[in-house]
Amino acid sequence: MSRFGLVALALLLPVSVQAADFKAPVVEILSAATANWQDMGTDTDTPPPYTDYFSEDFLKRLYSKDFVAKYREAAKYPAYEDGGSPFDYDPIIGGQDGCALKDVTTTEGQPAAGAEDVTVTFDNSHCFGERATDWQPEKLVFKLVEEDGRAVIDDIERPDGASLKKELLEIAQEGANGGNGSAAESPE
Repeated sequence: MSRFGLVALALLLPVSVQAADFKAPVVEILSAATANWQDMGTDTDTPPPYTDYFSEDFLKRLYSKDFVAKYREAAKYPAYEDGGSPFDYDPIIGGQDGCALKDVTTTEGQPAAGAEDVTVTFDNSHCFGERATDWQPEKLVFKLVEEDGRAVIDDIERPDGASLKKELLEIAQEGANGGNGSAAESPE
């Protein structure tokens, strides 16, 4: 290999290592939410299988180690007696009821020091009829970090300052203190 080839390779390697796709985990979660909340043609239609945002596969691939540890601790205190999620609502759409996701936009911030915010907005209440004049679409800010050479979700925040990691900590603390684990009311 020529010197020019070695120099070019040396210059390109650091770029490819730092080119983590911060948007990819967010797109995967939004694809799951879109599938989970799709419109059904009639009341007799069979809904598609539910995609768990916190399945073992997603926890291993899409979330940071810190987020996973907090989720596992909170999951010891499921919201309902039959087990399952520590949440008593859908933490992505922000409630227990919703419409098919519409007008989904995803905006990436500027990566800095191995971290980036990806902001997502969507309309999940269009099927409820008339809305307040100050209605705004649902907004989430995915806090992503680079871990083991890939982008992963470290937290999900709402404009009101709510943090999914903080909620997980509260659920785990309340559960450990004898509560049922549902530390926070759903945002709806």
